[in-house]
Amino acid sequence: MPSIRQEKVAKLIQQELAIIFQQHSRDLFGGAFITVTVVRMSPDLGFAKTFLSFFAPGKGTKEELLEVVRAKSSKIRGILGNKVGKQLRIVPELAFFIDDSLDYSEKIDDLLKE
Repeated sequence: MPSIRQEKVAKLIQQELAIIFQQHSRDLFGGAFITVTVVRMSPDLGFAKTFLSFFAPGKGTKEELLEVVRAKSSKIRGILGNKVGKQLRIVPELAFFIDDSLDYSEKIDDLLKE
């Protein structure tokens, strides 16, 4: 169970990453619309597991876009460090994953409609 500090830092990281993905989408990701759905912090606040949702990925599949995000994770972490450097002692390592909860809920809805 995450501590209050973990939850606060996770929320801060989620908000700042959302801003980064919004502002730098054209430069870094070819204009893809990326949403940060969940951030989970490790107990020592040194690692952030980040779940992303991709909407209308016209440039490729979700997996291809995830690989682009993973390839540019050091640049994303640098931008994040500039934004939260005064609030956090250590900028956490970022690991990105696809959040498939929306796909799962659509699948369940389709099954219930049949």
